[in-house]
Amino acid sequence: MNKAQIKVNDNGSLRVTGDVELVDAEGNVFPTKQSFSLCRCGLSKKMPFCDGSHKGAFQSVVRAE
Repeated sequence: MNKAQIKVNDNGSLRVTGDVELVDAEGNVFPTKQSFSLCRCGLSKKMPFCDGSHKGAFQSVVRAE
């Protein structure tokens, strides 16, 4: 099993790589690949996955402390 990584993209999605299982609140498993992006702006029509709808409409500040 590959170590999972979640990268917080500035003004964009959460990029997930590695072996992960994505499960909703009811326990349903979403089919995923080794690399995928999750929406964090709420604008995607393919929730919970990012479809690029955030471009030009979402700003975030990402800082590691």
